[in-house]
Parts: sequence; structure tokens; C-alpha cells
Amino acid sequence: MVGTEGQKSRRAVLAGAGTAVAATALGVAFGRTEGSPPLPAGAVGPFDVDAASELLAPTPLHDITGPQSIAFDERGRLYALQVMQGGIRLPDEKRAASGKARRLAGDMCVTAYPHGGATPRHMYLRGFGHGISMGVEPSGEGPLLWVESDADTRTGYGRAVARIPFRHGTVLDSASPSVRHHRPLPRSHRIHPAVDVAGNRVLVSHRSGDAHRYTVYSLDDFLAGSYRPLSDLPNPALHSGEVLQGCAVRGDRIYQLTGTPYTEAGGDNPPELGGNTFVSAIDVHSGRAVGRRKVSVAPRLPFREPEGLAVRPVPEQALCVAFSVKSGGRRLLAVYACPS
Repeated sequence: MVGTEGQKSRRAVLAGAGTAVAATALGVAFGRTEGSPPLPAGAVGPFDVDAASELLAPTPLHDITGPQSIAFDERGRLYALQVMQGGIRLPDEKRAASGKARRLAGDMCVTAYPHGGATPRHMYLRGFGHGISMGVEPSGEGPLLWVESDADTRTGYGRAVARIPFRHGTVLDSASPSVRHHRPLPRSHRIHPAVDVAGNRVLVSHRSGDAHRYTVYSLDDFLAGSYRPLSDLPNPALHSGEVLQGCAVRGDRIYQLTGTPYTEAGGDNPPELGGNTFVSAIDVHSGRAVGRRKVSVAPRLPFREPEGLAVRPVPEQALCVAFSVKSGGRRLLAVYACPS
């Protein structure tokens, strides 16, 4: 658990990294002002989905399973969550667990990709959840990960939110006394967070019964245990039959990723149709759906399952879409950036 000193450290890191400038610009960066040029046809919020380009070529994660979500730190370094693969025996375990057992237990692996081609780092999270979305927050002691926690072993999905330090090569249990579980929505399930550090907000995606909702909180209030929402919205952008694959919050918009992997030619999502991946935007204040666009980049990726959405803050803001790609006996992570 990181307390008040961690919050002060976060602010100091942001100021040092120049994020204060980005925060100042939020008032004009996420909406048109009078006299500004028209947004491109592919725009969802300020991001041009039609202009997406490769940020990360298909790359292995630490485990062989596919990615579930991505996030970036204040320097643009990439983090990814995945469900632990079967067959791994961690140091304090008596035997290796199957992939199904890992999934239902909510066991995950975090892969961190440093700049400059350095070897990726990793840590294991036991009992946390499935990892549909995540966040990264800076601090003076290193990156802090926002993840779902307290997995429901009937589904493998989290019932709470936790903020934990990233520690390369370690194993952290959800039941550890060092993990503080935030339970802002005790009647909800399939809970997963995202953060807007520049905007000082936490987004919690969750299901209430069968309905999907987004709830936004002040980051500082959330950490203090005050869960009064700034916005609490039914999801107007999730179409019937769509699969939610990630979410993010930035400025006045919640962004949402949906889609499924390619099927064979006779299925309902064959490669020749270019996939069924969509990015949508929701206005935080009104709760209205305010943009939707099919993601057409890299249509020839093998498998091509959308698995993660995040805003990369630097060097220029971009909305990044992740895909799970098949290669031999493992999955790879590919990331594409939609410029602002």
C-alpha cells in the first residue's frame, strides 16, 4: 500500500516529466474549439483511428498466453497483463497448475517493456483477476500498477481494485497484507480499473447484474477511501453481442475496445471482412456515445484478437490498440497507435 507520501511522489514525478504541461492542455486537447480545423473522418474523440500505425510489432510476452490489457507509464513505457500459462510451478508451490486452474484462480503475469531494446521484466500476481484493463501511475519508488483484485474463483474475475508496486521477478498474492483492496462497488462484479493520471481520475468498469457500467472517481479521493463518483454511467456504446476487450479514460472521454478473433472463412468474423474490432467513445459528463470507428489497421495479422486499449501520453498522445497474435505454440502482443 502506498499512502500520502506516494501521492506526493507521484505529483513530483509528473512535474519532473513535464506531464503538468499535458494536464494544462487537456482543456483544448479533447474537443474542438471555435476556429479549429475539422476532425478527420476516422476520429474518435481527438484520435484518428484510420491513421493507426504500428507501435510494437508482434512480440512475445513473458508467458506464452495472450495479452489481456495494456497501459503506459508517464515516459511511454509499455506494460501488459496476461493470464498465467499452465504448467508453471512458482517457488512456493508444491506442483504446477493447469491453465484452467490459473484462469479461475485469477493468476496473472505482468510484462514490462523498457525502452531501448532492453530485456522485458515481469512479475506474477496470484488471485487478482483476468486483467481486462489496467493502469500505471508513477511514484518516487517506481511504477504503481492499478489492477483488479480479490478474484472470484467461480469466474476468475476481480471483485475489487488494488494499486500495487511493480517489482521485477517477484510474486504477489492478492491476499497479502500489503495489498489494499478498494471496494467502491460491492454489488458489482467483473471489476477492472483504468487511470488518467494527468486528469487525476480512476475509471472502474464493472457489471451490475447483466448491465455494464462505467464509474469515474477522483484519484485522490479513491485512494483515501471516499468513493463518491464523479460520473456513474450505463454503457451506451456496447452493442448487442459485442465482447468488451478494454477501456481507458482521458479528458472528457471514456474509450472502449470491442471485438473477437478471426474465425475460419465460414464463420461470422473471417479475415476477408477485416475483423470486427471497434473503438468507441463516451462523453464522461452526458453519458452519451459520441464516436465509433472500426479498427482496420493490420488486417492480415494471424488470429488478430483485440486485447487492450490505452492512451500513450508521450511523445505525443495516442490511443493504442493491442492485438493478440498467434505464432507457433504461443501468443504475441502487437500494438498500434491512433494519433491525436
